[in-house]
Amino acid sequence: MANSPQSKKRARQNERRFDVNKARRSRIRTYLRKVEEALTAGDKDAAAAALKAAQPELMRGVTKGVYHKNTAARKMSRLTHRVKTLA
Repeated sequence: MANSPQSKKRARQNERRFDVNKARRSRIRTYLRKVEEALTAGDKDAAAAALKAAQPELMRGVTKGVYHKNTAARKMSRLTHRVKTLA
C-alpha cells in the first residue's frame, strides 16, 4: 500500500490512466472487430471501409501509448493483406 504522499498520488494517477487506456483499447478493438466481421462476411467494400476507419484509431493508440508501434504496424499489415486477398 502507498504510504508517502508521492506514492499515493502516483497510485491515483495510475488508476485514472488505467481507466482511460482501457477505454481506448476497447474502442480500438471495436474498430478491429468491424473489419473482422466484414472479412468473415466476405464483403470486400465493407472490409475496406472498416479498415480505413480502423487505421487512424490504431495509430492514435500508438501515440497515446496504448499499443507499441510495431504491434500496430503488424496488425495493420495483416488486416490489409487479408482485405486485399478477399475475392
